[in-house]
Amino acid sequence: MWLDRFSAHSTPSGTPPPRGQSYSPAPRRPYQQAGPGPLPPRPGINPRSSSLSLVSPASSSTSLPTTARLPNGAGRRRQGPGGAPPNVPDPLKVLEAMLGGPPRKPPRTGHEDAEEAVPSKPEEVVTDVPFGGLSLLEFAAAEPDSPELRPSSPVHTYSAQSVEEYDKEKDKFEDLHRSILACDEVLKSVETYLTNFQSDLGAVSAEIEGLQNRSIALNTKLENRKVVEKLLGPAVEDISISPAVVKKIAEGAVDEGFLRALADLEKRSKTINARVKEQPDVKALSDIKPLIDDLTNKAVERIRDFIVAQVKAIRSPSINAQIIQQQAFLKYKDLYAFLTKHQPQLAQEIAQAYIFTMRWYYLNHFTRYRQALEKLRIHALDKYDVLGEDSTPKRGALLSNNRAPPSSHDAFSLGRRFEHLKNPSPNALTAYLAEEEKSAHYLEVPFRSFNLALIDNCSFEYTFLTTYFSPSQNYHTISRTFLSIFEPTFSLGQSLTRHLVESSTDTLGTLLCVRLNQHFAFELQRRKVPTVEAYVNATNMLLWPRFQQILDLHCTSLAKLTSSLPTRPTTSLLSSSSASSSTAPTPLTQKFANLLQGILTLSSEAGDDEPVSVSVGRLRSEYENYLTRASKGIGDQRKRERFLCNNYSLVGTILADCEGRLAEEVRGHFEGLRVAFEK
Repeated sequence: MWLDRFSAHSTPSGTPPPRGQSYSPAPRRPYQQAGPGPLPPRPGINPRSSSLSLVSPASSSTSLPTTARLPNGAGRRRQGPGGAPPNVPDPLKVLEAMLGGPPRKPPRTGHEDAEEAVPSKPEEVVTDVPFGGLSLLEFAAAEPDSPELRPSSPVHTYSAQSVEEYDKEKDKFEDLHRSILACDEVLKSVETYLTNFQSDLGAVSAEIEGLQNRSIALNTKLENRKVVEKLLGPAVEDISISPAVVKKIAEGAVDEGFLRALADLEKRSKTINARVKEQPDVKALSDIKPLIDDLTNKAVERIRDFIVAQVKAIRSPSINAQIIQQQAFLKYKDLYAFLTKHQPQLAQEIAQAYIFTMRWYYLNHFTRYRQALEKLRIHALDKYDVLGEDSTPKRGALLSNNRAPPSSHDAFSLGRRFEHLKNPSPNALTAYLAEEEKSAHYLEVPFRSFNLALIDNCSFEYTFLTTYFSPSQNYHTISRTFLSIFEPTFSLGQSLTRHLVESSTDTLGTLLCVRLNQHFAFELQRRKVPTVEAYVNATNMLLWPRFQQILDLHCTSLAKLTSSLPTRPTTSLLSSSSASSSTAPTPLTQKFANLLQGILTLSSEAGDDEPVSVSVGRLRSEYENYLTRASKGIGDQRKRERFLCNNYSLVGTILADCEGRLAEEVRGHFEGLRVAFEK
């Protein structure tokens, strides 16, 4: 039986715990057997659980009689089939010795023998029996006076009064017993939970250990892979192409991303081709090279379609080719370079298609522009607008031929026409304004507008060709391409120039066109467009001869006028009015001086290689002959000299503001003549 329960719930004085307090299981102690042999555990109770002593008044109900109250120890002996074992003291006596006396008798009713004395109540009940480290059988077999059974301390015994109190409060102990059983059940479930938790924890620990092993293995593999990647990464990167690049080239739009993908493809292709030459037996190179070739062919196909679409767009009506050239061609100029490298024949065919398209484009637009300029009203200067001719009566005679009189203009004065050179406008006259313009202009206006527009387009086109087609084409090839595009347009410009000057006697207008053409040549040199030099030279070859022809007309007219004057004064002239012998400058002097002033102003920066000085010398000689011949018609020598002095003085006054080497030379010559005849 279990003795620790009895001792755990006792107090040092032997009294039970006070009422109203809760009972809880006390800490378990090691127990010792008190019988001759081990007792079997109660059914349904865990070995961890405990039960009360049979001698305890608070023992469980299973150990209590259900009828009359029996004496302590009655009916609780274990009787074996053969009786008590030999040499074993009676357990009841042992218990009596432990309890301090025999068990109490039940109260008598009066019918029993009154002579029997009621046993006295022990003064105290022993609470702690010293077994001396013996089992219950050994303790029972030991001699009472043996040293093992001698208590080391005084034995505490329970009094009879304590036992009665325990009997009275056995319900509380039964409740305590049931609480202990309930606690045993809870502890059993907790034990089961902890057992399962321990097993689960073991499984988790095993899994964690497995994960740690796997982590170590993966770390080892990762380190090995890093080492391999460090060695093979650059080589693999050089010969591999990402799927994004392949998708962009095969399906993406042609934009900046397409150019980047194309550059990446070009880089990889160059590396792979070099590696194939160095290591032709590498399987990775042999596997990826067909894919690179297929991707390159796909890129060539897409580039071809893109460029052809842009070339077709130039042929659309009312399209500005420069916008397409800037936003489609120049922005993606690497496309043509890629095409030239991988498909040179196809690139040449596309370039030829571009040449034919731009040739048609410029010829078409400049033809319409020339037609618009031809609608401008131009001052008509013909053979009657030369020195020595009085065009007023002759033009009036032509009115009967249904020819409209010309608008008022001065064929011999430069005036504001010099503004085209002094303060040139950067813009040409538009075709719309040319068609709507109602006022009359001189011939340099359409000449300047057409050639300025032509020079601007030539500069842009040449810059485009050198930027887009180089370095696949050299300078000579680009020059031939440029001339192939603009050859019909140049012919159109030359025909316009010829049309403007071939029937005109506008000396200043023709020379002004020469100076404008020279200005265009300087501008082309500044823009570094040498391919238009041939057109500029061809235009000069049209203007300079015509300028010489017009000056020849002036000289011829002056010679005819001079030959028609008398060589000496006649009687009729002497008898005429004073107007015939006037010393005032002649109207021809005014025209000549204005014409000469315009020529010298336009030639202020002329070089020695120009024919202007020779022409001016011829014109000056003819004019001097005319004045000398005209002065011979004056009989008075003094008036003759005054006449010559006044005419030369007027010429010198008009030429006073001219600058340049030629102007100084001519002005000094006439100043010398004035001084010579002034005396």
